[in-house]
Amino acid sequence: MVRKIQSVLLLAAVFVAAACSAKKAQTAGGPPPVPVAVATAASESVPVEIRVVGSVEPSSTVQIKSQIAGELTQVHFTEGQNVEKGQLLFEIDARPYEEALRQAEANVARDQAQLNQAEATRLRDIASLKNAAADAERYAALQKEGVVSRQQADASRTSADVLKESISADEAAVESARASINADVSAVATAKLNLAYCRIEAPASGRTGNLLVNAGNLVKVNDVPLVVINRIAPIFVSFGVPEDQLAEVRARYASGSRLDVEVTPQDAPGAPAHGVLTVVDNTVDNTTGTIKLKATFPNDDRRLWPGQFVNVVLTLNMQKDATVIPSEAVQAGQQGSFVYVVKADRTVEARLVKVGQALERRVVIDKGLAAGERVVTDGQLLLFPGAPVFELPALPKTGA
Repeated sequence: MVRKIQSVLLLAAVFVAAACSAKKAQTAGGPPPVPVAVATAASESVPVEIRVVGSVEPSSTVQIKSQIAGELTQVHFTEGQNVEKGQLLFEIDARPYEEALRQAEANVARDQAQLNQAEATRLRDIASLKNAAADAERYAALQKEGVVSRQQADASRTSADVLKESISADEAAVESARASINADVSAVATAKLNLAYCRIEAPASGRTGNLLVNAGNLVKVNDVPLVVINRIAPIFVSFGVPEDQLAEVRARYASGSRLDVEVTPQDAPGAPAHGVLTVVDNTVDNTTGTIKLKATFPNDDRRLWPGQFVNVVLTLNMQKDATVIPSEAVQAGQQGSFVYVVKADRTVEARLVKVGQALERRVVIDKGLAAGERVVTDGQLLLFPGAPVFELPALPKTGA
């Protein structure tokens, strides 16, 4: 309270002094001096920054869908819960798929029995062929000796030929049985896979959203999502930078230099979150003249949220010996930006300047002003080139 009273008394004294000076100036015939606040241009090393607005994106988004059809029987998580990769999320009625698996396994057993029977028939026919071949050779020899007739010899040879064909048919039956078994084994694998799909597990760690299908509903194959999982640690922030700054960004990024990025949520200002630039898009947007960049943030405190708008500061490098003044000293005129410079004779000069990047409540002057020169920061509305000024002393900081 005492400090506030002191500030009020100081202001009153300043204005009394200004009024006295104005009366003297009027007596002398000149314009009265204008009370103004003044600041000195400083030479500093400042970071070269790009300040834009960006949006937060999850580092991965997974839509959980069913790979089989059936009744959704159980949900094993709550909405908005953090889940880990492999965690059970849903269960679908497994009874139809268990029955399909039993049927496929029974088909394998049946075809295996048919294969065994075909193998046994082939072996039997092979043994019979050996005897028939021996009989055919013996009857052929006896025919040459005239012991048996030619008809008997031909009949014996025909029996052997029939058994050869039977063996060929037996081998075809064996191959057919083996092919059936392979098909049945594949059907068993499919049935086991469908049965495994009755348990839907999280394919990635992240945070679940709203439950989109409740237990008791019938689900179809690859139909509507059951829930969406967003991975938010780490998390991405996407933003665009002007095309004319692309060359410097690419050069720093391609050289492997770490480009630091700071973001502050627009709806929750405070200490910025720190990340690093990880992606430079390969195309410039012709409609906006910007290129899309992406930075990665650990987001361990879950401060950043998908869809959130944030103020982004990308630091490229450091500019040495930059001329810096308070941002309120810069005025807009018909010929461009200008500042009022206080000269040695306590009059002001309106000087055009080229304004560089903006810092927090300060700006860099690229051209038109040198370090050490004094500029007006308050009271510009009453000024004109050559106007005399009366410098107001800086007010003491008041306590809370």
